[in-house]
Amino acid sequence: MTQHLFILTGASRGMGLAMARKLLKPGHTLLCISRKTNDTLAVQARQAGAVLVQWTQDLASAADISARLEQWLREQAGAGFASAALINNAGTIAHIGPLSEADADDLNQALRVGLEAPMQLTAAFLRATGAWPARRKVLNISSGLGRKAMASQAAYCAAKAGMDHFTRCVALEEALKPNGAAVCSLAPGVIDTDMQTQLRSADASAFPDQHNFVNLKDRGLLTSPDEAAARVLTYLDRPDFGSQPVADVRD
Repeated sequence: MTQHLFILTGASRGMGLAMARKLLKPGHTLLCISRKTNDTLAVQARQAGAVLVQWTQDLASAADISARLEQWLREQAGAGFASAALINNAGTIAHIGPLSEADADDLNQALRVGLEAPMQLTAAFLRATGAWPARRKVLNISSGLGRKAMASQAAYCAAKAGMDHFTRCVALEEALKPNGAAVCSLAPGVIDTDMQTQLRSADASAFPDQHNFVNLKDRGLLTSPDEAAARVLTYLDRPDFGSQPVADVRD
């Protein structure tokens, strides 16, 4: 049986959990890195004949988890995977309000989880798998807010814009290698997750666009986590994945 490896952050809820469920197939090894483990996933993995590994980790400690991932990947070098993919899905929203009112620790957390962790994990993945013959991919889950500024969302917009741009840089670097990885920063559309609930529940006086997010929900324009996960994984499986380092699943 052909073996495939997937590494997924933020797999405990929302689209991340939906992706994890869809990746539990025979011949798949899935490493989930989240704040919590999921007992239901473990049961599903056994039923599906998939290998599931779950690590509990705060991604704000990016150096620690990237070192752990690099060591683990080096130990898998002889596993003979036909493909290996890192999916940087985890993200967080800082306190919703103007940057002038931001808390330093809150900003630090948002940028570490949203930007530093994906960069550190990508670096570890590329180093550890550089000599693998497997087809390697890095999928960074971005956002339209990385490409469009929004008041009271400076940290999230900055993290996603940084994700888009570091992906462009890595794409240029990997293109120079004989077996370079395919990389893409992908906006998944507007999804009905806890993050959307946070935005709808924000103080409208501190968040000028709050009503727009309420309208998206009221008009039924949000994609379900399950549907979004299916679209993202279909995009990851495209033969031309990585031909556009920054993309939108709706294109």
